[in-house]
Amino acid sequence: MRRPFMDTPEQLASLDGQQYLVLRPTAAVAQLYEVEQDAALRHVRVPHPHTGHVTLRGFFEPERREQLRDLIRSWAGRQPPIDVAVDAVDVFPSPWQIVILRLARRASLIDAYSSLTAALDRTDVRRLGELSLDEWTFHLSIVYGTDLAPDRWAALARASVRDLPVRPSETISEAELVWYEGGIEHAEVFPLGG
Repeated sequence: MRRPFMDTPEQLASLDGQQYLVLRPTAAVAQLYEVEQDAALRHVRVPHPHTGHVTLRGFFEPERREQLRDLIRSWAGRQPPIDVAVDAVDVFPSPWQIVILRLARRASLIDAYSSLTAALDRTDVRRLGELSLDEWTFHLSIVYGTDLAPDRWAALARASVRDLPVRPSETISEAELVWYEGGIEHAEVFPLGG
């Protein structure tokens, strides 16, 4: 059974009307994610994703979800499987205060982001928080420390941030279009390179 990415009423309410295209690691990267999330949550109890994921894009198209789904299906059919590898445990500093697994900028991940940009640029789909490829940090969010006091955030960051002697990697062969409506997370899975 598919595990949801977000599962608290607060998270679900804050995402209502939004859609996300994500990659779900299931092997070595997912295992590291679970270890690091457990370690972070031993330090502080803060909001966090229920399941690790790499977000490729966010959208706000509650009225045109079918059109968005068709665009993603077409993109996924042309997109080869995507290699992801973890470089380090890192953070997005204040004001975000998020502990992350920072991913390497591997060719297949860069190509996927670029080809998705090209597909989206031919449409008027509303995108959320989009950054250029040069500005984007590929990552998996581990915990959201936005509400932590500065001293507690600093302690969590010190305990978390480090390079990894072994850098787990895996190949992801499907993408998920996730949408939030009425306090419920929905998803559709698209094989890559169909």
